[in-house]
Amino acid sequence: MGNIATTLLILRATQALTPTQGQDVATEIALGMYVAYNVAATLVSVPAGHVNDRRGPVLVLAVGALLFCAADLGFAIASLPFLAVGFVLAGIAIGCIETAQHAAVASLAPQDIRGSAFGILAAAQSFGNFASSAVAGLLWTFVSPFAAFLYLAFWMLVGAGVTIWARGGAH
Repeated sequence: MGNIATTLLILRATQALTPTQGQDVATEIALGMYVAYNVAATLVSVPAGHVNDRRGPVLVLAVGALLFCAADLGFAIASLPFLAVGFVLAGIAIGCIETAQHAAVASLAPQDIRGSAFGILAAAQSFGNFASSAVAGLLWTFVSPFAAFLYLAFWMLVGAGVTIWARGGAH
């Protein structure tokens, strides 16, 4: 419930930067930060996979959720440095989370239903992304973007806590 469509991150940056940079420059900066998000996700995926192989998905998922929490706080503040750091942290977070989620399904799902397990993961991700984007959009519209990103940060913090708490004896 804390991961939103990246288009909302780009919109946040564009809207926050437009008063000082102008619409065109703000859009260019926001798209440049989105590129940094994708580069960060790409660069962290393999190291996150190595940590996952050695320590298990719980650590990687929890770290990813905490990084998303920090990124969302940066998007709540929405000054240029906080937005730039927020994009990079969100990129690292998605690289960690997607790597750990898929590795967990691959290792935990019985072989005869592994394809279905990946389908369930994709459905859960899609529903969660839609629901969180919808709620954040409503908060953004009727309260403020600040409130929307605080909401998202809260759910990422809860997600990290629940991941660690619910792991039981799993690694």
